Amino acid sequence: MDNKEIPVDGPEKEPKKTTEQPQEENVENELGENNENEAEESGEELKKQKTTADESEKLASELSEMKDKYLRLYAEFDNYRKRTMREREELIKTASESAIKSMLSTLDDLERAIKAAKSSNEESTILEGILLIYEKMFKTLEQQGLKAMDSDGQDFNPDLHEALTKIPVPNDDLKGKVIETIEKGYYLRDKIIRYAKVVVGQ
Repeated sequence: MDNKEIPVDGPEKEPKKTTEQPQEENVENELGENNENEAEESGEELKKQKTTADESEKLASELSEMKDKYLRLYAEFDNYRKRTMREREELIKTASESAIKSMLSTLDDLERAIKAAKSSNEESTILEGILLIYEKMFKTLEQQGLKAMDSDGQDFNPDLHEALTKIPVPNDDLKGKVIETIEKGYYLRDKIIRYAKVVVGQ
């Protein structure tokens, strides 16, 4: 029989696999990934900062434009207000001037009537002259928009009349009505410029 040699050392053992190298590779891979992530985040942050800066610049430009528009509008409005005030003052002066000028001839007539009354003893002539002057003056004022308020016999209206006193009346039909007008009321066009002062029946 052939004797087979049996190795003393026993069966060959496979060399142990070391895990050190793969661990190093994993660490390197993780570091690489981390660096890439950080680079991406940094890029995104830069983009955000740039976008924010662009938006801030745009807002600052719009704000500056709006301020400029506001200042121009304010200056235009101030000029318009001053011009309107000047025109209004001129209109008031012109209106007063026109009214006064239209009454100068009546004033002349009054002066002549006073002179005539001093040199004349006829009452009828004086009265006639005064009536003519009154009519002329009232007509001049009517042309300026003046209108007399008709109050006698009308129902008392606090929006038109100012009651100075109340007096007893003989019948109920006169109660609450204007018995006498002490001072006439007047309209200037459609606006009341003086309320009528009246006596009211009670």
